[in-house]
Amino acid sequence: MLIEVERQDDVCVLRLQGRLVTGADPAYLLAKTDEIKSQSCDKVLADLRELLSIGSTGIGFLVGIYTSVTKSPGRRFVLVGPRRRVREVLDLTRISSVIPVVSDIASGLAALRAEGPAAQSAGEGSSVL
Repeated sequence: MLIEVERQDDVCVLRLQGRLVTGADPAYLLAKTDEIKSQSCDKVLADLRELLSIGSTGIGFLVGIYTSVTKSPGRRFVLVGPRRRVREVLDLTRISSVIPVVSDIASGLAALRAEGPAAQSAGEGSSVL
């Protein structure tokens, strides 16, 4: 498992790679959570294209980041490009009905930069994948 955090203009991009499942290093996940919080991002794009599988640990990590980011008005979080297996878990746990999920980076950036309340739900339930 690898999580890279990078700031691109007004967006923090999280790149998740490998398997985010039970047994993942909790100290590593906590350090990445702290790194994300320290960047004070109003817009976060979680790139899941290289995430092979996700379990309860990964769901907890994503929900924790989502909650932390969106607790203030105007702050946004979007999941981008989950593979079929990851998407199935997001749908099964109903995470995809709460956190916007889009198929590609361009759509994710558009959802994050859109104005108004409709932007919060951009891509929700998208089945484009």
